[in-house]
Amino acid sequence: MEIPSSAQEQQMTIATPPTFGTPPTPGIPSCTVAQIRDAERAALARTPEGALMRRAAGELTTAVLDALDGHVVGRSVVLLVGAGNNGGDALWAGVALRRRGGAVTALLTDPARAHPAGAAGLRRVGGRLLDVARADVEKLLAAADVVIDGLVGLAARPPLREPAASLVRLANRCAALRVAVDLPSGLDPDSGVATGEIFDADVTVTFGGAKPGLLVSTSAGRVVVADLGMAPDPAVASVGVLTDQLVAGLLADPGSGDDKYSGGVVGIVAGSAQYPGAAVLAVGGAVRLRPGMVRYAGPQAAAVVQAWPEVVGADDPSRAGRVQAWVVGPGAGTDTAARDRLVTVLAADGPVLVDADGLTLLAAEPALLEGRRGPLVLTPHEGEFARLFPDLDLTDRLGAARAAAASTGAVILLKGHRTVIAAPDGRAYVNTTGSSWLATAGSGDVLAGVMGSLLATGIDPLLAAAAGAHLHGRAGERAAHDRAAGAHQLWDRLR
Repeated sequence: MEIPSSAQEQQMTIATPPTFGTPPTPGIPSCTVAQIRDAERAALARTPEGALMRRAAGELTTAVLDALDGHVVGRSVVLLVGAGNNGGDALWAGVALRRRGGAVTALLTDPARAHPAGAAGLRRVGGRLLDVARADVEKLLAAADVVIDGLVGLAARPPLREPAASLVRLANRCAALRVAVDLPSGLDPDSGVATGEIFDADVTVTFGGAKPGLLVSTSAGRVVVADLGMAPDPAVASVGVLTDQLVAGLLADPGSGDDKYSGGVVGIVAGSAQYPGAAVLAVGGAVRLRPGMVRYAGPQAAAVVQAWPEVVGADDPSRAGRVQAWVVGPGAGTDTAARDRLVTVLAADGPVLVDADGLTLLAAEPALLEGRRGPLVLTPHEGEFARLFPDLDLTDRLGAARAAAASTGAVILLKGHRTVIAAPDGRAYVNTTGSSWLATAGSGDVLAGVMGSLLATGIDPLLAAAAGAHLHGRAGERAAHDRAAGAHQLWDRLR
């Protein structure tokens, strides 16, 4: 199968991102199944029959060849084929890979309902088509170099039924490259929720746009978005991913007319006798992100100023001077003095970010948020989230973050392998940067300082939180590459 020259592949990082959302939220848009379906119907009405499927097959073929450095001759390719169009996409990709020298076998869950043209095409080029009920599936998958998952499409909802569930279970055990067609089978494309078996993809080639579930799930692997000429209007999307280019635009160097105040002043309330380093780490995140001014207000003022002599220190936020945004909570303790400092900060007019011990205080005393009118950002990990919002189900992380944002009026940054950032109006980002290297003490303190520095510039709190997570993730990736251990190593790798 020749790859159509009109097919366009959009990686998760693009040079000129579109805008989307209401109000517009910049980044790479992610659309729901319903929105993708609407765009698909419009594309089918203006496209010759079968053309979209051939384009999809071309994108799948390219993904496999890229992953194998073009070496498919003699490789064993196993297709998991269901009754829908995703099965047809997989069959046509099998035709293309067979023509390039691959040994292609299609395992059909329902031979009578397999895509007829795709099945006929694979037979013509010498591929095998087997009924899973009669094939030695375990042996075939154990010997496979590539497994392409075309079992179910966007209309299916988990859990998978048999025989698909057993096929996925066996495929996940093999050492082959695993490529999903549009979505990993077993995954809810809108929420990322999976119950039962789910295909654990190395690469997911998705069509039209990146569905929210692909961004949230750890089973989608690397997501490649191929619009196929059926991408939805970006304005309809409310979930997205930031790009390096967009985030870099938020960090413009100061101009000739700027001074230390013009870029925004951030105040940080962090650290305690038990956790003095939290103050130094959080302040370092703010200082190293951009020039300007940082005020510290808390019990570790002397240690902070010693580490960062450019910082203006005070022992209490009521004596810190005017700031444009506050960060409160990292390592701050939960005693009466810490509570009093939190209350003082929450009474401020400007944006406030509450993290760590500040969240513990809020979980114990939710009434502290009563009367809060200014912008608010809450940054829980899953344990903190469960204490703050015990009635929300974290199985659906995106839905839970959105519900928490709507109920509190705050931007919620739910930390995790895929950090979710949600605004009260339903807009959300999923952060796709990061490394396991960030799983170290003090990493979250640095993140809090980074986000506070961005909040002080006056940008939308949702964008500030999402951009902070993006930068923090990139810093973690650089630290991992350099084998640089310790949260303080993130400071020099933020930009």
